[in-house]
Amino acid sequence: MQNAQEMNLKEKLKEVFGYSQFRGTQEPIIKNLMAGNHTFVIMPTGAGKSLCYQLPAVIMDGTAIIISPLIALMKNQTDQLTAFGIDARFLNSTLSKSEMTKVKKDVLSGKVKMLYVAPESLTKEDNLEFLKKAKLSFVAIDEAHCISEWGHDFRPEYRKIRGIVDNLNKNLPIIALTATATPKVQQDIQKNLQMEDAKVFISSFHRPNLFYEVKPKRDPKKQLIRFVKQHKGESGIIYCLSRKTVEEIAELLTVNDVKALPYHAGLEAEVRMKNQDAFLNEDVDVIVATIAFGMGIDKPDVRFVVHYDAPKSLEGYYQETGRAGRDGLQGHCLMLFDKEDIYKLEKFNKDKSVTERDNARHLLQEIAEYAECSVCRVKQLLHYFGEEFKPNNCGQCDNCSHPHKKYEAEEQVLLALKAIKQTEERFGAKHIADVLMGVSNEYVKSYQHDKLEVFGKGQDFPDTNWLSLLRHILIFDYVKKDIDNFGVLKITPKGEKFLKNSHAITLTKDYDFSNPEEGEETEQETVPQTSGKAYDEVLFDLLKNLRKRIAKEKNLPPYVIFQDPSLEEMATTYPTTEEELAKVNGVGMGKVQKFGKPFLEAIVKYVEENEIETASDVVVKSTVNKSKTKIFIIQQIDRKVDLEEIAEAKDLTFEELLNEIEHICDSGTKLNLDYYINQVIEKERQQELYDYFMNSEIDDIQAAIRDLADDDFTEEEIRLMRIKFISEVGN
Repeated sequence: MQNAQEMNLKEKLKEVFGYSQFRGTQEPIIKNLMAGNHTFVIMPTGAGKSLCYQLPAVIMDGTAIIISPLIALMKNQTDQLTAFGIDARFLNSTLSKSEMTKVKKDVLSGKVKMLYVAPESLTKEDNLEFLKKAKLSFVAIDEAHCISEWGHDFRPEYRKIRGIVDNLNKNLPIIALTATATPKVQQDIQKNLQMEDAKVFISSFHRPNLFYEVKPKRDPKKQLIRFVKQHKGESGIIYCLSRKTVEEIAELLTVNDVKALPYHAGLEAEVRMKNQDAFLNEDVDVIVATIAFGMGIDKPDVRFVVHYDAPKSLEGYYQETGRAGRDGLQGHCLMLFDKEDIYKLEKFNKDKSVTERDNARHLLQEIAEYAECSVCRVKQLLHYFGEEFKPNNCGQCDNCSHPHKKYEAEEQVLLALKAIKQTEERFGAKHIADVLMGVSNEYVKSYQHDKLEVFGKGQDFPDTNWLSLLRHILIFDYVKKDIDNFGVLKITPKGEKFLKNSHAITLTKDYDFSNPEEGEETEQETVPQTSGKAYDEVLFDLLKNLRKRIAKEKNLPPYVIFQDPSLEEMATTYPTTEEELAKVNGVGMGKVQKFGKPFLEAIVKYVEENEIETASDVVVKSTVNKSKTKIFIIQQIDRKVDLEEIAEAKDLTFEELLNEIEHICDSGTKLNLDYYINQVIEKERQQELYDYFMNSEIDDIQAAIRDLADDDFTEEEIRLMRIKFISEVGN
């Protein structure tokens, strides 16, 4: 029965949406929903969230209700579904009365498979009465973070959804979907929707190629110049909180011979676009910006991101640092931290409601704790998003590269856990620290915590920073924050075990950013452990400038010529013949013949001038284009065999076949897929995608998927057209 269902799912996937295979966790998500279970999906943008409810809606009996806050996109989404032959409609304030009547009639007749509605539309009595009469399959809640007051886009009307769904049919399964959610937001969503029992599907937040560093903000302008000069010629983004600071820093960098431009909402749209294009086209190295920059920009070769001012939340910080290293190469993320920045940000929140003010304060406190904590920064970030990171040394942060002073803390941890236990696990870290240090304030007295056995016992350990210790045992899972009462500490099973049978435990001392002497210690130059550049940096810069000049001459994006990893390998192996250049990963003889001559001339000249001995037997990454599988694929494409048949012949999924074809194409072999593309993509859509790649300064499939999401292009269409584009223009 299960195999039959799987076959049916895959057949429908191919028949309706044109995909041969599911991506990631799509299939188990769909099966879970179709089994009538509540489902919660946290999946990055562009990874295929929509299909998780669209395919079940097609297969299941009745109409699926899709709740979305984006009225402007509803028509676009329903038009795209209609193009697939799916009867999808929307019900919102843009429709006339007669149009609304027609939609309702068709839903009641059972024709409509998906009905998109705004949460406001659901509150209207006549709409509710109509939906009660309809046969419904399930409810999908898109942009589910809007439910949570802790989400980055809170919508009060979203908190009414569960009551409305119950009013329609209490047995309807619910699927909630969002791109990011911290455990707090996740729990808030599930609690509000009364779907705590839902199966949760979460993608990993780990970014192994990024190096995280925090320095005390001592002489920030000098610190910044020093850091940027160390990354001379590399692309970077510097984030500042105010437009004024953006302008000042952009000017400072320019005066110091760094090619930099500002970007913020106060600039005229034309100037903003011009500055953005200059950054993408490598006419400037650095963009200095407010957080307005980067939302739709996925430049793959950003090598560093600097937070000149403290960010407003760890979620914001994580998103902004994630704009470095999109090409998989090393990215350096530096934050200059000063507690004064936190105080300034708190003042900005003074006009907000009490709840919003409290929420903002907690988020800022998380930033301060992250900056000051000596625990592995990767461990801290992943812990924040509810993901466990087990290695003791990540090799990706300043804390692991320069370990702090250690101290034996068995007695202190035991005392802290006893204090949490004796205060009945109802208080936050500040209150616990006050009790331990014997602070006899009104709050402590009101609960009679000055009478507890642990009161004042923390004074026996004068060198212990109790707030720091509580942060550490939180990250190491001896305690956890109560989701319902944010900040309240609860003892975990691991903590309970420690209380019963304690053992030796070593902790590290946190930064004290208010202490100038400790500031000096943290000012030592911190270099990522994995960033020792094996390639010749002078030659790499020379080749990069050559690529930029050729790209301008040919009116092509630079990545079409050669990508950075290929240039790095050239600057490592010094290829001086066409055969040697063709062996460089990502090159191949096709690209050698089209673009190779000036690069070979430049390398030969550089080798001669610097008397460099090149070894013909230098080990380089082997290109696998000559493998039997690749030869078979090339031959079958030449014979115009459908890609599904090629995949089946080699026992590959369609996605795996596309990966193989992309490797072939990226290495310089020209492939003509027109015979297949013309069957599956309309000419107008082909041209739109072709123009996108021609005008794009980046080569990042995930970025393209995000950019083209509003036009509802599928990943398969985008990847196929990129192959066509690279083959025709780059090979």
